Amino acid sequence: MRILVLEDEYPAAERLQRLLSQAAPEAQIAAQLDTVAGAVEWLQTHPAPDLILADIHLADGISLDVFDQLVVSSPVIFTTAYDQYALQAFKTHSVDYLLKPIKLTELQAALQKLRQWHRPAASEVSQQLQPLLNTTSPTPKTRFLVRQGEQLLPLHATDIAWFQSRHETVTLVTRSGQRYLVDYTLEQLEQLLDARQFFRLNRQFIAHLPAVQRLHPHFNGKLKLDLHPAPAEEVLVSREKAGAVKSWLEGG
Repeated sequence: MRILVLEDEYPAAERLQRLLSQAAPEAQIAAQLDTVAGAVEWLQTHPAPDLILADIHLADGISLDVFDQLVVSSPVIFTTAYDQYALQAFKTHSVDYLLKPIKLTELQAALQKLRQWHRPAASEVSQQLQPLLNTTSPTPKTRFLVRQGEQLLPLHATDIAWFQSRHETVTLVTRSGQRYLVDYTLEQLEQLLDARQFFRLNRQFIAHLPAVQRLHPHFNGKLKLDLHPAPAEEVLVSREKAGAVKSWLEGG
């Protein structure tokens, strides 16, 4: 298991490595970095690690900024003395949120949770963990109940243009431009929707295939997408995800 450690305090980094040697002797530290800029550069130029252990506060900002700048597929265990970032942290691929000083038993429990998430589907896995191992739901969700005043309206997935997460709420926008709040996170919707028709473009948007009108090259290998109806914000896709978006649009 290759681990990227993001920690700007040398004593804390040393203690974490000692705990790791006890909790996961097979683990290898791929790199230890103390800045957001260094983490972004490393993740852009190296294979994704099996795990990221990230303190919240780094020398030049907070580690959550890394996940705002990049689409990171690696699971993350946050290690911090602050608990006010927990909700924001769990919007990443967060396995756990450990408060300092970290105890060996807590780290062992977090690593066990990680192993359960990545256990092969063919092994004996409980029904509660199985959805976490599937990239898409076996039976994609085709209808949503949305609230209109005091009423609930059934809405078919084919009528949806895109979903947007903003200020901890998720909005569903129909192809005719109507907007409804939904009680799902984008992470939950990724599991529920048909991956052939819906794609997670970035941390804010999931788009339905017919809603994508055009692609434009953007800075640093990114893509800018025109959606219909047009959102108020620009819709950008990272360089790392650009190829996957093109493949999805081509039906690959």
